[in-house]
Amino acid sequence: MSDVILEMKNISKSFGLVKALDDVSIDLRSGEVLALMGENGAGKSTLMNILSGSLLPDTGEIYIHGQNKKITNPVIASEEGICKIHQELQIVPELNVAENIFLGRWKKNGLTVDFKTMKNDCKQYLEMLNLEVSPDAKLKDLRIGEQQLIEIAKALSLNSDIIVMDEPTSAISEKEADRLFEVIRRLRGEGKAIIYISHRMEEIFKIADRITVMRDGRYIDTLEAAEATQEKVIRLMVGREMSEQFPKEETTKGDIALEVKDLTYSPPADSFKRSLKNINLYVRHGEVLGIAGLVGAGRSEFFECVAGLHSHYMTGTILVDGKPVVIKKPKDAIDAGISFATEDRKGTGLVLQRSIGENITLPLLKEFSNAVTMDKKREADAWERQISELKVKAPGAKTLAGALSGGNQQKVVLARWLLTKPKILLLDEPTRGIDVGAKAEIYQLINSLAGEGMAIIVISSELPEVIGISDRIVTFCEGELTGEFTQKEATQEKLLSSATRVEGRENG
Repeated sequence: MSDVILEMKNISKSFGLVKALDDVSIDLRSGEVLALMGENGAGKSTLMNILSGSLLPDTGEIYIHGQNKKITNPVIASEEGICKIHQELQIVPELNVAENIFLGRWKKNGLTVDFKTMKNDCKQYLEMLNLEVSPDAKLKDLRIGEQQLIEIAKALSLNSDIIVMDEPTSAISEKEADRLFEVIRRLRGEGKAIIYISHRMEEIFKIADRITVMRDGRYIDTLEAAEATQEKVIRLMVGREMSEQFPKEETTKGDIALEVKDLTYSPPADSFKRSLKNINLYVRHGEVLGIAGLVGAGRSEFFECVAGLHSHYMTGTILVDGKPVVIKKPKDAIDAGISFATEDRKGTGLVLQRSIGENITLPLLKEFSNAVTMDKKREADAWERQISELKVKAPGAKTLAGALSGGNQQKVVLARWLLTKPKILLLDEPTRGIDVGAKAEIYQLINSLAGEGMAIIVISSELPEVIGISDRIVTFCEGELTGEFTQKEATQEKLLSSATRVEGRENG
């Protein structure tokens, strides 16, 4: 790994009065995985957007194989052998998988597009990732985790020398991530150079050769991964010591808040949703129930059913505080005391071009209005209260949601649903793509809400996380509930075995 393939020297970038990058220099070697670490807002994505040609630096230089290069747009970056897998998906939902993978590079047979060759070539990249989807499937019909894997497949198809992976595992399961790591090791063996951005500390130590840490737009340090520790990396990232990673506190468990009996979901024939079969589970007041499983196991579909999104295609009984409730649409769920924060905060969780405040009160507009007008003062008071209580870092309530970091966007999603004063809170991947500091704040919030008697169900693809924050954990596999464990019983091995049915069904 002695050959330096890339040098970024003295890179600075400002947006108005905000200095996103301040004289940052990094280097990358052939056949190396360099982990780029830092909290949200540290400048990682901005630096990589400059490398990939999406942004121009104010100052600084980029050298590839020792030659000074002017990368002024993504096309030039691609020509220089640079490819970036974006954290925010760069897909065309209405196009199919093959068309997305070869977007901008559609294969032709004379003057016509050679769709047959594209689909055949597409299959080899899907097979590399063990992704069982049809090249003909439209991206809009795939789950976000599957869409993320399509982005990775697209990058593999480019055969670039320098590959930037920005949170590539943020929406995929541990099993899919392990498959990706196999691909990364193979690419490294072929001499490819990879810059890997992730907030998942455990995977950094699985895959990285070196770790570069940024904080507040500045370069902090570079460590050999074999000589680093999680504690040291976190201390460099946040500039302070961090307390216990999962600050789980014992709470008093009350009566059963939500019980689901024999929930069965049969999606339409043209849907790519996972069917569900006879799901039976419950959660008590003051309890955190975790749901583990692979991408596509049916976890999100379960939440969607409880939240009233698929009432025409499901059967079963839902009880809140022991009483059956009829939930035919999301408003019925809210009225019953159930709030659902989706996994895709940018797609279905937030309206990015609206303000923080507007996003917070979106489900409760009637609560802040009379027959003619909105009660602006009362609504603004609610905005400020939620922003303060959840410690959203922003100039003010009128800041656009799209301008926030991932962690703060997640807090806005939570602020909205907590404003509905739910009895039961459904959280689908609540820490996906956010940094260790923001994760710790969300863990503490979950603890606090459970301590106040709220019933919380959390889906997480990070097994250490789902164990660390839950009182009980259930596993899903192929649309069925396959196991149940207390926190003390649960191990990563047991959960993964149950979620893949390697050893058959387990019940603790």
